[in-house]
Amino acid sequence: MTIAPDDARQGASHLYRAMRDFVQSADDDLPGKFEITKEGIVLDMMSPMKPHELTVLRVRKRLEKVMPDEIVAHTGEPDVEDEPEGIMRRPDVMVIAESEMEGEGSFDPRSLVAAVEVVSRSNPDNDWVTKMRDYPLIGIPVYAVFDPRTGTGTVLTDIHGTPDGPRYATRKDFVYGEDVTIADWTIATDGLPLYRDDAARHG
Repeated sequence: MTIAPDDARQGASHLYRAMRDFVQSADDDLPGKFEITKEGIVLDMMSPMKPHELTVLRVRKRLEKVMPDEIVAHTGEPDVEDEPEGIMRRPDVMVIAESEMEGEGSFDPRSLVAAVEVVSRSNPDNDWVTKMRDYPLIGIPVYAVFDPRTGTGTVLTDIHGTPDGPRYATRKDFVYGEDVTIADWTIATDGLPLYRDDAARHG
């Protein structure tokens, strides 16, 4: 049987909603962090390590120190969701206008100024591979990655079309200790923690 494009879209949308319902019901009951990608549900089982959470905290505080009051560096819920693309993510830090936090429901990814991720020790490909693909696809204009495994990172900007779909055209790598510019704001990266080798088994 041939599936018409509209039927295929409806099937994909139904599957996505089923996954979303599961994720939302499981979030409070099961450990780990759930997200939805083109491949299905992603679960990071490890509890975030202290260096991960300290990096999130310091990046958030440094951004909010230089941003205008109407822009916030938000951590936590709700998720960023693009139902037509079948993607639901929860960036470690979302740079967004405070006014966008009013009302109900998930954040529209196109309302974000930038997304910041701190690479997980247990699942680095989620940040370096799948989010690098998903974020331009759903229209997040700036994606910054901090990697405590290596003390390096990158900022990706300038979404453009490619044969494989939207991708970031510009990549600016940095090393901890250098200043980094995320959207319109520059922050220091000195003093950000690294993962220790003997802590690898914890996340």
